[in-house]
Amino acid sequence: MTGDDTDDHDTNDRTGTNDVSDAEDTNGRDDANDAGSDRASFPTDTPAVVTCGLPYANGDLHVGHLRTYVGGDTFARALRKLGQDVAFVSGSDMHGTPVAVNAWQEGVSPEEFALRHHEAYERTFPEFGIEFDNYGHTREPSNVLLTREFVRTLDDEGHIYDEEIEVAWDPEEGQPLPDRYVEGTCPYCGAQARGDECDEGCGRHLEPGEIENATSVATGNPAEYRTRNHKFFRLSAFQEYLTGFIDRLEGTSNARNQPREWIEGELEDWCITRDLDWGIDYPGEEELVLYVWVDAPIEYVASTKEYAERADSADSESSLSFDWERAWTEDGELIHVVGRDIIQHHTVFWPAMLHGVGYNEPRAVLASGFVNLDGRAFSTSRNRAVWVDDYLREGFDPDLYRHYVITGTGFQQDTDFSWDRFAERVNGELVGTLGNFLYRSLLFAHRNYDGTPDAEVSTEVRERIEDAIEAFAAGVNDYSVRAVGRTGIELARFGNEYIQRHEPWKLVDSDPDRAAQVIRDCVQLAKAASVLCAPTMPGKAEVLWSQLGESGPVHDVGVDAALDAPPATFDAPTEPFERIEDERVAALNDDLERRIDEAATRNADGEEATAANDDSEVAAAAADADDERTDADASDSDNDDGGDTDGETAVDDAEGVDFEPLADERIGFEAFGEVDLRVGRIEAAEPIESSDELVHLEVDIGVEVRQVVAGIKQLHDVESLPGRKVVIVANMEKAELFGVESNGMVLAAGEAADLLTTHGDAPPGTKVR
Repeated sequence: MTGDDTDDHDTNDRTGTNDVSDAEDTNGRDDANDAGSDRASFPTDTPAVVTCGLPYANGDLHVGHLRTYVGGDTFARALRKLGQDVAFVSGSDMHGTPVAVNAWQEGVSPEEFALRHHEAYERTFPEFGIEFDNYGHTREPSNVLLTREFVRTLDDEGHIYDEEIEVAWDPEEGQPLPDRYVEGTCPYCGAQARGDECDEGCGRHLEPGEIENATSVATGNPAEYRTRNHKFFRLSAFQEYLTGFIDRLEGTSNARNQPREWIEGELEDWCITRDLDWGIDYPGEEELVLYVWVDAPIEYVASTKEYAERADSADSESSLSFDWERAWTEDGELIHVVGRDIIQHHTVFWPAMLHGVGYNEPRAVLASGFVNLDGRAFSTSRNRAVWVDDYLREGFDPDLYRHYVITGTGFQQDTDFSWDRFAERVNGELVGTLGNFLYRSLLFAHRNYDGTPDAEVSTEVRERIEDAIEAFAAGVNDYSVRAVGRTGIELARFGNEYIQRHEPWKLVDSDPDRAAQVIRDCVQLAKAASVLCAPTMPGKAEVLWSQLGESGPVHDVGVDAALDAPPATFDAPTEPFERIEDERVAALNDDLERRIDEAATRNADGEEATAANDDSEVAAAAADADDERTDADASDSDNDDGGDTDGETAVDDAEGVDFEPLADERIGFEAFGEVDLRVGRIEAAEPIESSDELVHLEVDIGVEVRQVVAGIKQLHDVESLPGRKVVIVANMEKAELFGVESNGMVLAAGEAADLLTTHGDAPPGTKVR
């Protein structure tokens, strides 16, 4: 379940202990993102497992779902580029009430329903270059057996106990109402909620019986409460252990910080059984199945074990051999890539379970933000979505989306997809920057030298490539897939500037030796870019690699291959990327709007048809089960305060304001012209934790992405900043603030720091006059 529904180590017992009273872990792991961490950097000499949150086998996939999986695949590929031994695994979550509810609505068995979607996911992921070493599902015997083994061990160690609780019951149907079979009011914030989570309000996990004013999804009638015996996991006994664990945890800051409130508060024990027919039976209990969040993460272990057994059955010389037991029960590197709304499960419930059975603990959790569509949440019931099948039918290369979703914003931040922005990024960065540099360099080299000129790489270019390799490795160790993805693009950006600066087309006649030197540098930069882009754009990197005349897959070489000499000869290249024309974007937007309108009409007709029907709540529940996103729609970033923008109102608001006096000294137009003002788009925004005021921004100004520090933390919602247009002073002297270099200044008005913007279609990089 993704929630998107979507080294050297100390040798002191790193696996944990079954005695949770002795909860202090002695391995001394500090947060990898804090200074002074004693964890060895990647690559380590221990096996690593990268997992992606299991998708509910519950519906079709849209492009927003793919962010977690593209991120996990990119990170696993980047680790391999550094020489890390990695298993990349996941699987479909077949159990739980969302699957059971939708199967019931469709009139098929949960197994048939879930298996159909699982098989669709198995086809879809490889189409987007997401190549799991093993992709299983929670219904497979390997996971069923391992789950029962986990539960028996936890029970034997005294971590599970029985307790009678009040559970919702449908008197008309004569059956219990677990999780999403019941709706009502959240006891913590008062919002409308599902039985297992407050999806409309505070987002809190709800235990059975907690929801108030419960009604049956099946009949719409008020639910009764009956006493039932259930199994509880002693989560409260793990509080001291979890406090130490969260201090050691690495990964994105949201995954490291969000759980602290839960862990440092009063941890409550966790009900791990449900009154359902669909799921894995609790050992020795005929009427209870395990809660889906017990068996789902255990599939990570089962899937790794399946991969290892398959790899070990190959020839003994095969490089596929993988030690799953060392990874999971000893000193391996466990890295979970998930959606941000299931952070709690991977940083509280799951590590406590692992610790309780004596397994290894996660080293890192990377939690992705959501993907919005044109500034609003995806909605499958309203057909406000770009479906993966539609994307592929349009003929778009999957790597275009991979690049878009990985390199646009920081992984933990929400990002926005629109066909306009997609085309702008493809045309600008892939066609105009990467594709332009690679094609012009290789074409010039082929025409004039039949391949790579016989010359040495200059010191400037070699050092630039070495810096890019270091940035790539730093991105991996900072758990920044965006930084990893941008290294190849930035190298190509430098290459374009380099070839323009030296103009080899002029030198080829006047100074042929110098021309050969320049083109030799460009071919080396092209090779380095293809190596560094491989984790983000695996298919396109393979094309670029072959155009260089290289033999074997680019994915078989390490990052240091960026410095190896290219082949002496290669054929004429082809342009690696195609421009997306405005007419096509307009047609795609029209098609999306048409589908949304058609869905709205169908939904309205359906509401009218069921208004007098006792099953109207059933239809509403089905729509809720279809919509994976649980957060509210993104607010309009161009009008954050939601206030009246009428001119008269603005004048009224200005009364009584103590304006700063106008400057007495006048400046000439020439002086104003010295200030290089540019339109920029904020691509990423992160608060600088050591400062109360400062925010670290990544601002696209057309020709490059600038790092800018702005003092707006207290005045703006940082998470809402990505995607906003701003005006930036591009020729501001660089400054270092709280250890972060600022290369520009964002303009803002007044003490409220209202960000200056444009009201039109001026793209990033447009000069403000």
